[in-house]
Formats: sequence, C-alpha cells, structure tokens
Amino acid sequence: MSTDEPQPTDSADASGHVAARAGDVPRSLAEALRSRADGALAGLLRARPDLLSPVPTDLTQLATRAGTRASVVRALERLDRFAQQVAEAVAVASEPASYDEVRALLAGDDGDAAVEEALPRALATLHEQALVWGPDDRLRLVRTARELLAPTPQHPSPTGLGPTVAEATAGMSPTRVQDIVAAAGLPTTHDPVSAVRSLTALFTDRTRMSALLDEAPAESVEVLSRLVWGPPYGQVTADPARHLRWLLDRGLLLPTAPGTVVLPREAALHLRAGRAHRTTEPTPPPVEAAREHRPQVVDATAAGQAYTALATVEELLKDWDEGGPAVLRAGGLSVRDLKRTAVALDTSEPMAAFWVELAYAAGLIASDGETDERYAATPAYDEWQELPAPERWAALATAWLAATRTAGLVGGRDGKDRTLSALGPHLDRSAAPEVRLRVLSLLGTLPEGCAPVPESLLARLGWERPAAGRPRPAPAKDGAANPSDSPTPQDLRSRIARWTLSEAELLGVTGRGALSTHGRALLPAPTENADSDADGLAGRAVGAGRAARLLAPLLPEPLDHVLLQADLTAVAPGPLERPLADALAVLADVESKGGATVYRFTPGSVRRALDAGQSASDLHAFLAAHSRTPVPQPLAYLIDDVARKHGHLRIGAAGAYVRCDDEALLNEIMADKRAQSLRLRRLAPTVLAAQADPGTLLDGLRAMGFAPAAESAEGDVLVTRAHAHRTPPRSAPEPVPDGPPLPGPTLIDAAVRAIRAGDLASTAPRKEAPAADGGLPRTTAAETLATMQAAVMTGEAVWIGYVNAEGAASQRVIAPVRVEGGFVTAYDHTADEVRTYPLHRVTGVAELADD
Repeated sequence: MSTDEPQPTDSADASGHVAARAGDVPRSLAEALRSRADGALAGLLRARPDLLSPVPTDLTQLATRAGTRASVVRALERLDRFAQQVAEAVAVASEPASYDEVRALLAGDDGDAAVEEALPRALATLHEQALVWGPDDRLRLVRTARELLAPTPQHPSPTGLGPTVAEATAGMSPTRVQDIVAAAGLPTTHDPVSAVRSLTALFTDRTRMSALLDEAPAESVEVLSRLVWGPPYGQVTADPARHLRWLLDRGLLLPTAPGTVVLPREAALHLRAGRAHRTTEPTPPPVEAAREHRPQVVDATAAGQAYTALATVEELLKDWDEGGPAVLRAGGLSVRDLKRTAVALDTSEPMAAFWVELAYAAGLIASDGETDERYAATPAYDEWQELPAPERWAALATAWLAATRTAGLVGGRDGKDRTLSALGPHLDRSAAPEVRLRVLSLLGTLPEGCAPVPESLLARLGWERPAAGRPRPAPAKDGAANPSDSPTPQDLRSRIARWTLSEAELLGVTGRGALSTHGRALLPAPTENADSDADGLAGRAVGAGRAARLLAPLLPEPLDHVLLQADLTAVAPGPLERPLADALAVLADVESKGGATVYRFTPGSVRRALDAGQSASDLHAFLAAHSRTPVPQPLAYLIDDVARKHGHLRIGAAGAYVRCDDEALLNEIMADKRAQSLRLRRLAPTVLAAQADPGTLLDGLRAMGFAPAAESAEGDVLVTRAHAHRTPPRSAPEPVPDGPPLPGPTLIDAAVRAIRAGDLASTAPRKEAPAADGGLPRTTAAETLATMQAAVMTGEAVWIGYVNAEGAASQRVIAPVRVEGGFVTAYDHTADEVRTYPLHRVTGVAELADD
C-alpha cells in the first residue's frame, strides 16, 4: 500500500471528491474513499445505509462492501432517471472515461444545454454514492455496476447499444478481420489489433462513416434503422440476403454466435448522432395542475370526507363489536366476509378492504388468538373512541402514511397464484410509505387549491425512481432484431401512487383532488427532515398534532339533540354526542346516512331497548330530554304498547319453558302452526315446555310476533346487553422496512471515526513480523510481553492482533501505557480511547516501521 496517498484538501467538491494532481490519481475505490473528507464519507453512509451493517473495519472493507452486487443494485435503483442515464453512459464509454466523453454520449453531436447543466450534479451524486470514482479525466464505474449496465449478448445495455468493434471481433480470425477492413475501403494491416483499431477509427469518424453509409443499399439502411436503438442483435441465415451481406462484409454487422449478428457500438453511435439514449431526461417533468379550487372549498370538502372516514371506521368496529368474522387458516378475511362487510358499510369490496386494512394498521382491530379465532376490536379502539374527533382522524392518517400494507392488492394474486385477502399475509410492500409521502409532497408543490394531472404526477415519480429493467432482444423479420413493442407491466410504484390519490381522497387528506391544509400539515417541514427512523417517528407525531389542530375548526360540533317526527323517525341534523348516539343506536335502527342521519323506531328496536334494561318511563324521559320537537303521539303509543307486552311471556331453562298468567295467550301459541318446530307441550294451565334451548325459543316466539322476556332461575327478568368482545392488548402491525433503518448522525459520526481508525491500523507501516491466518501478527507470549514493556518505556505505538471474548479477530494500533497483572493498558488509536486488554488474548505484536 502506498504511503504517499492523496489527503483531503480544500479543493474537494460537494461529493468529497478531490481534484486529481499529477501522481495523485487513485488506483482503486478504496484509495478514492481514503482521499475523501469525513463529511463525504458520512454522506456515503447516509445515502447507502446498508454499508453500515455491520460497521466496516476499514476503508478497504467499506470499498469491498460498496461493490457487492446487492448493494450496487440497491443504489442504482434509488437513482433518479438522469443519474441512471449518466451511469449507463459511463458503462458504455471507454474505461476510464473522460468527462467530455460522457457529456458527448449524453448531449450528442448537436449538444444539449440542459444536459450540460445537469451533468455535474448527476456525476456528483454518483461520486457521493461511490458508484463512480476517479477524477474527471479518469472516471470509472465500480466493477459490479459496469457488469450490470454494460452490454452483453444475454443482457443488452439499457441504452440499447451493443459491444464495441474490439469486443465483437475478439474471437474472429485475422484473415476475416483483414477482409472486413479491405471491404470498408481501408488499407490492410499486418496484425488484427491494428486492423480493429483502423475499423474503429472509421466508425467514429463522422465524415468517413457518412460517406460509407451513402454507398449502402436502401434495404441495408433499413436494417440498421431497426437495430440502431436496440436491441442491437439480429438473426441471419447461412446464406444471408444481398443487403445483409453488404453490412456483414463491411463490419456494420458482426457475428457473435452462429446465426446471430450485432450492430457494433461505434456504428450505432454514429447513426444516433452520438447519443447513448434516444431521449435524455436531465430535468424532472413538472407536475401539472388540472383544476383549481378555492382553498376554503378544498378544506371543507376534505373535512367532510374526514368526518365520513371516522364514521365509517366506527361503523365497521361497531359491526364487529361482539366478535367479527373468522380468521382464515392461512390468515385474513374470506371473500364472503369481505362482501358482508362491504354490504354493512354500504360500499364496494375494494373500499371495504381499504377501511379494514386502515383499522388494522391503526391497531384498532386484530385477531383474538382464541381457538375459534376471530377478528375483533382491540382495547386501543376504546381508547381511540375517547379522543376528540380531530385526534382520531390524525391517528388514522398517520397510520395510513406509515403502513406498508397495501389494500389495493386485495383480490389480486401473489407469485404463487394465490388470492391476496384482506388482513392476510403478503400485502406488505416496503415502498408504500415512501410513495405515499412523495405523492403528498408533490401535491404540496402545487399552489393551494390545485389538483394535479395524474399522468404528470406519475411521470414525475417515474423520473425520480425509474422502474428497473433491461431491453430484451426480440426476433424480427428480414434477419434483424426489432425493439420490442410490447408494453412493460405496470410499475408497482405507479399503482401505489394511483391508490394513494384515491385513498387520500377517501380519508380526507385531499379534497377535490387538491391537498388540504390539514393534509399539508402531515408532511414534514423542510427543517424536520428525518436523520433516522426515530426522528421520523417524532416528526410524524408533530405533524399529526398540527393536522388535528387545523382540522378541528372544520369539523361540525357534536349535537345533543334530535328531531322526532310523526312517522316514527328521528333526524340527527349532524354528528351526535357519543352517549346520545350509543343510546339511540339501541332504541332505533339507522335508516339512512348523509349530512343528516335518519333513525326509525320499530317494535323490534323498542323491544331491544327494553331487553337492555330500560323501562317505558326511561324511554319517554330520554326522548323528551333529547328532542327539540315534542314526542309524537304514535311514538309514545309504540313504546307503551311494546312495553305492555314485553315480559308477559317468560322463558327459562328446563330444556326451556314458557310461563304466562294469561291461559288464552298460551292457547294462542299452541294453536299457531309456526310453533310446531318448537315442539311445545303444556305442563300446567300457565306453563309450556319446549325441547329447544331458551335462546331458540326466545327467537322463535319473537318471530311469531310475541314479546317474551327471558328470566333467571329465581324468576327475575334477565337484562341482556350486547357483549363487547375485545382482543387481548395488541400493538399495531410493524411496517416492513425498505432496507436497513436510517442511521442517525451520532451513529454515522461514530462509524466514520471507527472506519478511519481501523484504516489507520490496517495501513500503518510496520516492520516484518510472523503473521497468522488473516494477516494478524503471531508472536510467543514471552515476545509479546517483552515488546509491550519496551513500548511502554519508549512511548512508541505497536501493531497487535486481538481476539475478543466472542472469538472475533481484529488488528489494532496501540500505544502501551502500563503492563501489569497479565493486562496491558494502552491508548487504542483504532478506538480513539484508552483501553485495557488481557495479554492472553493478544495473538502477537509487531513494531511499526520508523517512517
């Protein structure tokens, strides 16, 4: 390892890359990283957090890890479209490439001001993420990135370019190479290397190449036009047509395998006017506004939808209050239960799946874990109900933003062709939170009240994170390959973005397609950029509080009254206070919803209130206290009539019995044909016995129009109230992370110090010493002790090998201070602190070189 390495200087650019001086050109990525400032290393670790798992021991290990296939693929996938195009251009340029060569591949022969302006930023991004290294006159892609992006016969380049003339003729006979050179009108040479160089010079000379193509038959030019933008491979027969023979003889098509030919890269670039890409995209496409509304209208619409969202979730949980649908063996809701839920919520099945998944993501429902496993509300639901309406909405909105579960996938198929069910497995998509947040952020860039053109928003997202993929060769007519015209599958990120737009409208984050004021408050402020996952959680909590405060004045105040009408209905002109709503839900049935809720009183609903322990006088008093209109006479008669009959018949457990002081009423029951299924028989003038259980008997007599009441063994009327079924305490599902967690600034700073210290230990010059496997020094215990004691007296640093209690070996540079009792106390340059090491764990010691 060279000791006169480039050191960080003030001439470093924004990416930490140091301008090259004579003799200062790095020979490897590790040397390039070694020349970076600490801030640039911190930027690399922040941009590629997977490099920190675990923390590299030195810069060589960091460079090795930065070049692994998984890490490089992850980094390439997170580049924007133009940065990807720059990386693709470097991959098809010469190695190493100059800045001017890369610029020419992107801007073409005619030049492009937008490309020239954006290129420094894109190259700085690639430098920062250690995908490109070296000075501007010697740019190199890391080897793995070049293997991924450079063209091969199996995987053409994303640019659609093929191999160079030198690569395509590598296995060709010298005689055949000379024949091609002669047919192209060039003088023959004495060796194939110079012949290939001469042919390459012809193809890269715009004037001579144009003259050669002017001589080509029209059919030959047509073949080249179909190959020029890729894939560059085509098929030929053993006896190719005349126009194909013309191309083969002059090297404009070169054989790569029996029956397969390729358009050389230099020839394709001439036909493309020097461009590596058909269309370069140096700037992001703008998000266009489709419609503009007054911000007050947007906020009012979003607030109304937010109230509807709260009511829908409450209705869902109320429907499942006594125990919801069963859990499938494989997990999730059955199709039948999802349909029932959709009917109960008066919505479509996809919308029902969204509400169910939203409640699950917020931790309001879960499986109860019992033998007969069912879904039910969690204890967190009761706590959520006690919150003010704005805070309840904010809890739902933040849960939706952070959830990786994607309701839009419900009803689709997974990779094994299994149906994806609501609340089931395999619905997590790690990209969902990022896409949702980015969609809302892009909506926030529009003027207030403006709704976007969805296609422009999707185009912007596609530029920021383009779909990965390579062009594939496709067979074509006339012995050439055509670009595939078949559309690519819809990108998952685009689908999530479309779902985000519709779900945000359902939830009340947007109104009429535009981001609302309280929806904008959910976004992190520019000064609240999360440096770690913990910072992200804190930022979401702050945003939720802001959103709740902004939404509060827009939501209607709960009412403490209803309007009773003579047709046995009650109209709630707005949201009701919770105690009033709960009591009215028992006494009446909801008939319609909307801006006002209509309740209908029926004999069954009144009987339900009486079964819950209310008396007729209680019901009269309740209605009189909460109605702004007098209690209508038909409603008072209905309550009194049902109460008079209620409990006249008593049912208890025998099997089951019916008793009544009115013998005529029992005679009526016995004479009714509908009672045959109950198999009643008279035990006494006022008592009937049944073989059915009390519950079945109770339901059967009620179906016949009677109003029986259940009684206890002591003869008292049993008061039956709905039993709210709750799961044991459950936490909300954890989002599935998209890669390793974001490191905080403290971890990054510590990692940079550790990497620097480890690099110092690994690169420090030292005297020759016997080494064990792995490069650690190996000395006897006596030699180790003597060297340590000598270092204490001289104050010099030494290089040691050390094995910790877990068996992990490392090398360190230490300055011993004291040696006693089998321990050495020393300043550890690797850890940058004073430490004590057991001597029996030191594998060996070596003195550092004098320089």
